Amino acid sequence: MPRFSVIVPAYRVQAYLHACLDSVLNQSFKDYEIIVVDDCSPDACGPIADEYAARDPRVGVVHLPHNSGLGPARNAGVARASGDYLLFLDGDDTFTPEALQTIADRLEATADPDVLVYDYARTYWSGESERNTFAHHLAETGPGSFRLAERPELLKVLMVVWNKAYRREFIEAEGFTFPPGYYEDTPWTYPVLMAAGSIAVLDAVCVGYRQRRRGNILSTTTRRHFDVFDQYDRVFAFIDARPELALWRPVMFRRMLDHFSTLYTSQARLPRGTRAPFFRRARAHCRRYRAPGAPVPGRTRLRHALFRLGAHRTYRALWAAQQLRRRLRRGNATLRRAVRGTALQVHYRVQLRLPVRPGEAVFAAYWNRGYTCSPAALEATARALVPGLRTSWICRPEDAHTVPAATRVLHPGTFAYWTALARSKYLVNNVNFDHRLVKRRGQVLLQTHHGTPLKTMGTDLVHRPAAAGSMDFAQLLRNIDKWDFSLSANQHSTLVWERAYPSGYTTLEYGSPRNDVFHRVDSAETARLRERLAIPAGSTALLYAPTHRDYRRDQHHPLDLDRLVRVLGPRFVVLARSHYLDETARTTAGHTRHPRIIDVSAHPSVEELCLASDALITDYSSLMFDYVNLDRPVVLHLEDRQAYEAARGTYFDLEAFPPGAVARDPEELHEIFATDHWRGPRSTQRRAAFRARFCPYDDGHAAERVVRRIFLDDTSGLPLPVPLTSRGPTGVPRQVPVREYTNG
Repeated sequence: MPRFSVIVPAYRVQAYLHACLDSVLNQSFKDYEIIVVDDCSPDACGPIADEYAARDPRVGVVHLPHNSGLGPARNAGVARASGDYLLFLDGDDTFTPEALQTIADRLEATADPDVLVYDYARTYWSGESERNTFAHHLAETGPGSFRLAERPELLKVLMVVWNKAYRREFIEAEGFTFPPGYYEDTPWTYPVLMAAGSIAVLDAVCVGYRQRRRGNILSTTTRRHFDVFDQYDRVFAFIDARPELALWRPVMFRRMLDHFSTLYTSQARLPRGTRAPFFRRARAHCRRYRAPGAPVPGRTRLRHALFRLGAHRTYRALWAAQQLRRRLRRGNATLRRAVRGTALQVHYRVQLRLPVRPGEAVFAAYWNRGYTCSPAALEATARALVPGLRTSWICRPEDAHTVPAATRVLHPGTFAYWTALARSKYLVNNVNFDHRLVKRRGQVLLQTHHGTPLKTMGTDLVHRPAAAGSMDFAQLLRNIDKWDFSLSANQHSTLVWERAYPSGYTTLEYGSPRNDVFHRVDSAETARLRERLAIPAGSTALLYAPTHRDYRRDQHHPLDLDRLVRVLGPRFVVLARSHYLDETARTTAGHTRHPRIIDVSAHPSVEELCLASDALITDYSSLMFDYVNLDRPVVLHLEDRQAYEAARGTYFDLEAFPPGAVARDPEELHEIFATDHWRGPRSTQRRAAFRARFCPYDDGHAAERVVRRIFLDDTSGLPLPVPLTSRGPTGVPRQVPVREYTNG
């Protein structure tokens, strides 16, 4: 029998469940079991829990056949528990280091009370934490254990289930269970504390209470908030069944009215048209359970009186007046925003009042550069599959030549540009649109991203100033809130995006549309690409594509290409591709004089460069995740790994799980090619494992899946992913046997 049973309900928390379970398994105190209850979660919560259970016998998993809600999920966990004490931890929260040892020590010191109440801290995406404001009520003074009547102020601590440890025998003897519906904590925590024969407190933060940017389920707008009335019915029924608890009736009455008031005045919880019915229900509860006697602060007496009288209009008027005063305090800033604007913005505001055009779509990529990446693949597929769709592409004038003739070109900052943003139904980008974009009802915004994340991204950069630079995180979050859909190439990307870009969008784990071309170009077209790039016949072309270094002003990369081509010999050609952010590197790359270094930095399509090459040399670029779809060698040159990790950071150890051979200095890189290790069996095995993990949906149909789902609203006819073993060959350039190692 373990000391603790840690019960973790899991529903739509796949981005946080790893951290939650790791926070338990990494505790120094080891006498526990973990029971994860998969509440029929539609995301990867179930498989993640099964993965942990396969690795550690202390982890058990309960898969519920249908979604039941937090209360029934916790009941399922309690039914499986065998520990002395029950601890609850929501799937997006974490235990602090040493929390279990601290709890165990306090339980022993207080002679195993029925309930131990410990502290928590609210944790935010920025890494900031804020301790419970009522922590002083947990001071470890006086008797080690007590009854609630001796310290009634304990009820001011947040009444949730997960900041307490419960003696399992006490819970079973009293028959406590969680009810269904919202606010299921209410009829659990109050009765448990009132019935407990002994309570102890622990003045230590044991739980990190994650504050998700879009709030928890209780922040959603739904009539299910009316469940609160049923929950208080259960609380008062419990009190009425036990005459000795009658002293708590006034306290519960006051807390009930406070709870009703909070829900009523919340902007986002009650749907339109339901406030009056909510007020009537609250009035009925006031009359049914009225029990004067509990002290009420002066500022809340009026609210309570209005509830009892049923004065809905008066309450609403006072609430509106309070809101108006708040708006007036912010008046100057609001006024400046209201009167600002140029002719373009006036035009945009006018367009926003006109109907959205259902047959129009706007695409863009890389801050309005040329026709490229996944938005380009989606634009071409949408034109082919969606009848009557009119597409537009936003780009700079110098990139207009890259846009297909059938697609309308929009230049940023023009009247046509703002008209399209205001009235097109579909908005597709691999970065964010202009921050002044107003996301209208009826518009659909798809964020495609631009590659599988290896380097740290989004809000994860808040503690990496060298990489974040002048990034405005507040504006970033406002942009994220406009997304309806986030496209993901694999589960790794899904987990990173949902954490690094936290909001309420829907993730589409469909693959990377920009890689579809790899499955549609044959060897003849590949040969033509090589010819256009002036790759000599019979040569082995190495695409060198390093990523951007945030920690360097000068984007001079550690690899000496002139020396590389001299060492490798005349049969090798290097296609040098600078990162699109490295303007200095682009400028200097074209001045190389070696005939076997071809500067392809200005080439509009990196996918064509991948098809034309025989192998890729890179460092931390996400291009490696795309390139392995071609099943061609990848070589990593990681000479500055320590500096890069310190400045930018990565999401996994690339050396431990690479897509091919790894070189840590130029000499090792030369040796890899000299010995044919770059395309040997070990490199092939690594590439296969890498491809299996990161390319499950890159089968040539990713764009079709997205277009059918977004533009055609077709969820049943999506092409199923083609297994890796069944995928056909991609365009394969001619490779020649190369075993030369010279200094020529």
